Amino acid sequence: MISPSILSPSPPTNRITSRGGSGLLGTAKILVAKLAQVDPSRFSTHCLASSSRANGYATVAHASTLESGMKNDCIVILFACAALQSVICSAAAPSADVYPNRPIRLMVPYPPGGGTDTFSRIFARALSEHVGQPIVVDNRSGGGTIVGTVTVAHAAPDGYTLLMNAAAFVINPLLHAKPPYDAVRDFAPIMQIASAPNLLVVNPALPARSLRELIELAKAKPGAINFASTGIGTPAHLSGELLATMAGIKITHVPYRGGASVIPDLISGQVQMSFVSLPAALPHVKAGRIRALGNPSAKRSDALPDVPTIAEAGLPGYDASNWQGVFAPAKTPARIIDRLNSEFRWALSQPDVLKQLGVNGYEPIGSTPAEFVKVIQVENVKWANVIRTSGARAE
Repeated sequence: MISPSILSPSPPTNRITSRGGSGLLGTAKILVAKLAQVDPSRFSTHCLASSSRANGYATVAHASTLESGMKNDCIVILFACAALQSVICSAAAPSADVYPNRPIRLMVPYPPGGGTDTFSRIFARALSEHVGQPIVVDNRSGGGTIVGTVTVAHAAPDGYTLLMNAAAFVINPLLHAKPPYDAVRDFAPIMQIASAPNLLVVNPALPARSLRELIELAKAKPGAINFASTGIGTPAHLSGELLATMAGIKITHVPYRGGASVIPDLISGQVQMSFVSLPAALPHVKAGRIRALGNPSAKRSDALPDVPTIAEAGLPGYDASNWQGVFAPAKTPARIIDRLNSEFRWALSQPDVLKQLGVNGYEPIGSTPAEFVKVIQVENVKWANVIRTSGARAE
């Protein structure tokens, strides 16, 4: 029989405490231990039926008809059941501290089918199953990527709204007199995931077979070389302006609306030079229809290992890498940033992901959040200087 003293407020040494564990779990452990002392022959269904409240915090009816000991046995059993029920329910309920516990929206500020959209969907598919929650790609184009990017800047910093963006993320706000967002202040960088190098390419009839020869030609004929880009303020445009500034040359910018006509006009000689994405340029370079003079990224491409970087070819310090990276709103907790970095790092280790990146011309980077913060800071200063020197402004 269980002694009535276990339910008594005195002496203190006999109180029900959580020494067997914490909170309800500890209480439940103690009560269950006491249950082991109950004599089954003394327990009746009459006692259980006397519970007037289903949650276990019962008032025992008809107490006068029961022995004092049986009454106490029943109370202990009911309290034990209630405590165990609470522990089980607590364990089954999702915790607000568990991340993620609902779908994650991955904002892509470009239309469906483009390079960043394709890139984003590679990772959304891989990570959805791994994190146990859907990663939903949300294409929000408009304003030269401004609309989708600003949406994420204003989102709650809880890790459930992320941004996938390219190098234009840093450039675009700098083209406006009143920047719509601050690339350094308004976001928490998670990872610089991969780069997709552009190539400095020229028409093969141009008498320049190297970067040095191109610079010499441009100095001899200021403004005679036309260079095409996919639009004012695009990475291709500013890569050319950075080249002109660092080399001390004058070249004439010819902006196109998108890239569909750039390569055909480059091949035909309507323009003499451009910065073109590696996947788009590669077949034409191999066929001899255009000539690659340099890779604007920090390292050579595995796809064209014989093409030097522009820094190697004569302009030390030149770096106009075209990268893809993922961001969260500023003030997102560090534990969430670190968790997301870990998940994207896992994705970058998967053979299927690496194969898809390679097919689309991407080379993995996999930075830490701190490394990516530094990249954004350096690029913010670099492109601000180029834009100020060139006078480029958003159309």
